[in-house]
Amino acid sequence: MRLEGKTALISGGARGMGAVEARLFAREGAKVVIGDVLAEEGEATARRIRADGGDAYFTRLDVTVEEDWRRVVEEAEARWGGPDILVNNAGIYRIAPLEETSLETWELIMQVNVRGVFLGTKAVLPGMRKRGGGSIVNISSTAGLTGSPNSSAYQASKGAVRIFTKSTATEYAKEGIRANSVHPGVIDTDMITDLLRDPESRRQRLAAVPLGRVGSAEEVAYGVLYLASDESSYVTGAELVIDGGKTAQ
Repeated sequence: MRLEGKTALISGGARGMGAVEARLFAREGAKVVIGDVLAEEGEATARRIRADGGDAYFTRLDVTVEEDWRRVVEEAEARWGGPDILVNNAGIYRIAPLEETSLETWELIMQVNVRGVFLGTKAVLPGMRKRGGGSIVNISSTAGLTGSPNSSAYQASKGAVRIFTKSTATEYAKEGIRANSVHPGVIDTDMITDLLRDPESRRQRLAAVPLGRVGSAEEVAYGVLYLASDESSYVTGAELVIDGGKTAQ
């Protein structure tokens, strides 16, 4: 098993990509802490993992609240000695032209997508240092690599996650703490369900993807698994793009 003996904390792990990552990590031997504001779905994901023979529990986590992060990390350390792995997966997406993007929307996106990554990373660093290292995987997006219309706030947030990851990687490499970012493209998750349901929107999005199809949450999760595991022990500050070739053009 690729994560045997490790504890993983996954923010936004109640559903979507986070839940898929949680189930995969558990199958690979990790003890999984699912942090989210969606209690019912988070508990259901944890129960499913346990029913399949894995170890997992749900705890409420608002990624914008520093005290929530402190509590969740302390719980994980008391229960399982971890976390050895942090996946900053929680994020939100809003579509609007720049001039129609309110300050409230901008600040909400930045709080969840950027502040959440900062607080989560800060919270796990002391414990990882004591244990001699760890792996932090931040879920960014291809939106953090290239520009496109009608999503300036989201793209700015994901670009910030990309650079923050590199700063973390260089600052903590000598302590055995690695940090990498994952950049999914068009992935079939709850976040873009409505966009993919519209035939014209789906056609436009897939026209820009050389592989010509939507990606799956499982395909992203396997990339996250690689970066979380010791198989990537010489990888830090890297960007793993999972987008069907979209940004290669």
